Amino acid sequence: MAFTVIRYSERPALWEDTADISHEVWPEYNQHGDVLGPYWGRLFDEFADYQFALFDGEAAEVIAEGHTVPCDWDGTTEGLGDGIDAMIVAAFEARAAGRPPTALCALAAEVRPRFQGGGLADRMLDAMSEMGRQAGLGHLIAPVRPSLKHRYPITPIEQYLTWTRENGEPFDPWIRVHVRRGGTIAKPVPRSMSIAGTVAEWEQWTGMRFPGDGQYTFPDGLAPVEIDHDRDRGSYWEPNVWIVHAL
Repeated sequence: MAFTVIRYSERPALWEDTADISHEVWPEYNQHGDVLGPYWGRLFDEFADYQFALFDGEAAEVIAEGHTVPCDWDGTTEGLGDGIDAMIVAAFEARAAGRPPTALCALAAEVRPRFQGGGLADRMLDAMSEMGRQAGLGHLIAPVRPSLKHRYPITPIEQYLTWTRENGEPFDPWIRVHVRRGGTIAKPVPRSMSIAGTVAEWEQWTGMRFPGDGQYTFPDGLAPVEIDHDRDRGSYWEPNVWIVHAL
């Protein structure tokens, strides 16, 4: 499949349907991050050069979107912080303070469902890596959302990360893509992205009812949601895995 990598700063009109692509790719609950949500729209204004699309010129459509942000990572595992929420806040703070970036952080690779399974995930990482190199950055760092973790929501991410296939490669397909490219698994992050809402909101997002208090697994969730009716609150922490690529 032939496509062109186009940055938002080059053709912002391509992003007119960006909300539709997000709805195709992500489960509803995943689009309501407490921290990530408020920063997401700012990516296009403040980091326009680091948002890109794979554009099929023949069909005249966007087949995938990539979202990244430059950050001033210190090169240590500890410096990666507690996942995607912490890193996006740090990236905007570094920009405001005028600190030069050292790494590119991958926030999302959104391949439209009808194009998935054809190797485009690798191509997205190619584009991100090239973007980092062009910016003179030393690493691509990614708080990876494991693609099969939703099938094992009560398994701690620390345990899930130890699972391997018979050949010793990681059990999880998306993690496996990163490792095959030379990515180094840095650490699991059990509390990477916070999503909170009312009980009614969580029932709407998941299509479930939550009759009592406690933890519930739900469709496409990587971990259980904690429901508290007295506070009218559902609280969820999405786990990720930090993976580092040298550029």
